[in-house]
Amino acid sequence: MYKKLLLTFLAFSLAAGVFSQNLKPVDAESKVLFVIKNMGLSVDGSLTGLAGTINFNPKNASGSSFDVTVDVNTINTDNKRRDDHLKKDDFFDAAKYPTISIKSTKIQPKGNNTFFAQAILTMHGVSKNIQFDFIATPASGGYRFKAEFAVNRLDYKIGGNSMTMGDEVAVKLDVLAKK
Repeated sequence: MYKKLLLTFLAFSLAAGVFSQNLKPVDAESKVLFVIKNMGLSVDGSLTGLAGTINFNPKNASGSSFDVTVDVNTINTDNKRRDDHLKKDDFFDAAKYPTISIKSTKIQPKGNNTFFAQAILTMHGVSKNIQFDFIATPASGGYRFKAEFAVNRLDYKIGGNSMTMGDEVAVKLDVLAKK
């Protein structure tokens, strides 16, 4: 009896390692940062309100996925007037599109805690396929995910043509996710 129970427990424990962990982003311990050129200067900012789900198993990357959002109304460039303008309809239109979302469509391992992701990024009501590498390192009770990629704001109909503002936005993610 005890042998069967022990074998069942061991089999379940080993099988649990094959399945993805269901994780939630920890907003207070994560960073969603961006940088864009404006009048020749780099303007950086951040977004908070990170929410969603991350199912991750480094041994089964193809079975892993993420679907997370960030709150557009939290945009912060250390300039309240600019932040208020960015929330208006000629930029993010936060009243109509209150979140930015990113949802994976494919994850592949690359080695050394590095993975390749294909995902759909949705901003301002426009969804586009993107791809990027990310690093996943174990953290207490979960994982820390780090990634960098660039997007063209015009692809998402944000801000329109501008002689003073750059089109490319560099995005940097540092997300802690726990059970």
